[in-house]
Amino acid sequence: MITKNDAEATALPSEFIKYTRGVFGEERWQCYVDAFRTAPPVSIRFNPFKAALLQQMPFADIMDDSVPWCRNGVYLKERPNFTADPLLHAGAYYVQEASSMFLDEVIRQHFHETSGMALDLCAAPGGKSTLLRAALPSDIILYSNEPDRRRANILSENMQKQGCPNVVVTNNLPRDYKRSKMAFDLVLCDVPCSGEGMFRKDAGAIGEWSVQNVMKCRDLQRSIVEDIWPCLKPGGMMIYSTCTFNTHENEENVRWITEELGAELLSVNINKVWGITGSLLEGWDGPVYRFIPGIANGEGLFMAVMRKTDGEVFKNPKPALNILHSSLTVPQGTQKGKDIIPAHAEALMTCLQKDKYPMVELSLDDALHYLRREAITLSADTPRGFVIVTYQGLPLGFVKNIGNRANNLYPQEWRIRNL
Repeated sequence: MITKNDAEATALPSEFIKYTRGVFGEERWQCYVDAFRTAPPVSIRFNPFKAALLQQMPFADIMDDSVPWCRNGVYLKERPNFTADPLLHAGAYYVQEASSMFLDEVIRQHFHETSGMALDLCAAPGGKSTLLRAALPSDIILYSNEPDRRRANILSENMQKQGCPNVVVTNNLPRDYKRSKMAFDLVLCDVPCSGEGMFRKDAGAIGEWSVQNVMKCRDLQRSIVEDIWPCLKPGGMMIYSTCTFNTHENEENVRWITEELGAELLSVNINKVWGITGSLLEGWDGPVYRFIPGIANGEGLFMAVMRKTDGEVFKNPKPALNILHSSLTVPQGTQKGKDIIPAHAEALMTCLQKDKYPMVELSLDDALHYLRREAITLSADTPRGFVIVTYQGLPLGFVKNIGNRANNLYPQEWRIRNL
């Protein structure tokens, strides 16, 4: 029975309420409904490659608890205007929903390779990819892929801001990777889903929900996994995740992967106080991990960890992929007249040779002018030529100092528009 209390508190579709209440059980359902009366938690994850260089820690006055399943995650007591903080644009931290950070605990417990390749197959906007790059050993090459071109450009921007080497951003379909015959030690399938776990944060997700879309997503998710499974090395690890609640896209798909593809499910050691829920599929108790608002301190996430037990190994890889960004080498500049304009990504790289370019520290106001791609004035003693401007010690990008003014070289497509 759908009560008036349920409907008013959540404004959710009646079919969703009926199904999900039955899957959750009454106690979990009431916790979930009650969560709609509180604001979603705010959390960030520091970039360990840059945070250590900060002159002062951002948001120190509003920091709350650490995210217990992520080494670099913290909750904030309130949501600041992140766009107005130059440190966000410098890649010092990433604004990420806390449940998604559970990936850090999975990597810590189960991934022990020191070299090789990893793939984040559906990676935009970049939360889990930036986490992977921080969590994986530095010699692992991370391919971060997004099939949608517009979202892939956002992914590329966020990966460049993190500034880490050994990252390749691509814009390809899963079947393109299958054709490439590349083989990975780790594949993350954070698959497109019906988005039920985002209902508390995103009213638009509620309006897009339907039973038909749930089943359409289930079939798409199986197709994605089936396409990429040959690219996982025997003995390699696949992480399957969604931000939805129903068992069709979650437990039933994981069971399908184990039965049809022969995957072995792996358990993750968790602390009971984290409030993580296990399988909700009647008659099936495989190790899976659910975050339900009101029970765990985060939004909806489902995750399962699997090992590929056997299968052929691809030979003669042909990685003919659409590469948007690569930090396997120092990014090359572009010729413009007599100048070679350095690539913006070079300024952001953590392996930047510190004495290659002069660096000038900016005030908060000047840093925001720079990020809006407006003119800034440097001190008279600043060397002429290409200069890296910084905020609290972290590079923001290049300007070309010509004496009486500095030409702003911040990427046009990245500029801040809403301040």
